[in-house]
Amino acid sequence: MKVRLTPSGRIQFLSAISYIAQDNLRAAFRFRKKAEGVLRRLSQFPESGRLIPEFPDLPFREVVVPPYRFFYRREGRTIWVVACWHGAQLPAEPKQEVTTERTETIEKSTSRGSRRQGE
Repeated sequence: MKVRLTPSGRIQFLSAISYIAQDNLRAAFRFRKKAEGVLRRLSQFPESGRLIPEFPDLPFREVVVPPYRFFYRREGRTIWVVACWHGAQLPAEPKQEVTTERTETIEKSTSRGSRRQGE
């Protein structure tokens, strides 16, 4: 099973890393590595995340990498990470974003993000 980020999920994840890096580059690096591990684990345990408490009837789940929440859904043999929100934000209802050819696997997207952060 593959874990992929939708375009908006990827932008939100990279934005979170960038925001953390403004104050502490090392903390941003640790957050990115922790998030990569948690998201990669979904490939083996896709049901390990909990249902989103605010939207329990939707087909989305979440995993938490403090202080961020990652929202995802399973489609066949692919886990789609659709959003990354700070835990203090109230989430909007996740959208069934149309996946495009521009989606990327976790490994590819985060390695590009590290170059942007100067690591």
